[in-house]
This record gives sequence, C-alpha cells and structure tokens, in this order.
Amino acid sequence: MTERTVFQSMAQRHVVSVQPSATVYTAACVMTRANCGSVLVIDANTTLLGIVTERDLMTRVIAKAQDPATLTVADIMTRNPICVPPETKVTDAVLIMIERGFRHLPIVTDAKKILGVFSVRDAMPKEVQAAQGLAEFHEQVNDALG
Repeated sequence: MTERTVFQSMAQRHVVSVQPSATVYTAACVMTRANCGSVLVIDANTTLLGIVTERDLMTRVIAKAQDPATLTVADIMTRNPICVPPETKVTDAVLIMIERGFRHLPIVTDAKKILGVFSVRDAMPKEVQAAQGLAEFHEQVNDALG
C-alpha cells in the first residue's frame, strides 16, 4: 500500500485563517468554531504570515496573563512557519514535527497556494510510529557523529 500524503490525510480541507490585526480572542473563537488546533495568519493578498496554535494561546497569552481581547495575533504568532507541499508523505511530515517540536504544518503549493494545515492528529498510529523510529535513528546517527 502506498503511503498517504499530507493532503490526502488532512481532516479539514478548508483554510482556517484570520488577518494579523485580529484579536487573539477572535482567533480562539475561529479555532473553536472550526474545531481545530490552529489558525493561519494571512494578509489581504492571501500571503501566509504565520500560524497561531492552541499551545501559543496557552504559553504566550494565558500563562503570561495577557488580555486576548486586546492582543493581536500578529503579537503572538509564529512567523514564517515551516510549510510542506501537498505531496509530502505523512511519515516525513510527522518526522519534521517530532524533530522541531510542533504539531501543525501548513500545506502550501509551489505556487504559494495555501491548502490548509496538516495536524499530527491527521496521522495514523502506524505513521507516527514510523516517524518516531526515524527520529530515534537520526538522533543515534547525530550522537555517533558528534
């Protein structure tokens, strides 16, 4: 069986986004309505500027006692997030997430068209296990070379 791509595996096939001037409160409401763990920050020209995740809300807003009604997403977003093309294999995407410590990857075509976000929740246990094995192998190689 051929391994799935991130685009084939996406639970949601629509782009959940806000503009950089949106408040963090608005972004949280958009994420809640869409039942997703992240929102892309896109300007009026549909250029991807950043991403805001549940973890960002927790660590950059709540834990710092910031006011989500006055703080903008531009203030807390991860700028220029790592993106993957739609044909990326799920195992490769999960490996990137494991090695970089995040759970969401925007999917963007070579023509800069934003297709959505691949979440680690979109991966099957078998694919996560394969990526974890690869991550451990990479770590062992780095230890041997270091």
